[in-house]
Amino acid sequence: MQERQELLESSGGSRLLKALSRYLVMGIVIVVLAIYLGLLFFGPNSIEVLYELNVQKKALERNIKYLKHENARLQKEYFELKELEAGE
Repeated sequence: MQERQELLESSGGSRLLKALSRYLVMGIVIVVLAIYLGLLFFGPNSIEVLYELNVQKKALERNIKYLKHENARLQKEYFELKELEAGE
């Protein structure tokens, strides 16, 4: 125990303590950064979710376009049938 105190009190011991604290801070920063990046890529607001939403948006836009064309075709058919009824 006394040997540890002597090591810490010596100039080499203080450098060792500073180096250990520096490595500890760097380790904590790296862990926090890793957690942040993990949440960024795999969390609820992730890039993967953004990609899936873009795919869903494109599919819905295609569906809207198809339904508009189908609606136009059915309206045309409806008006043609309505003219046939009026002509009789």
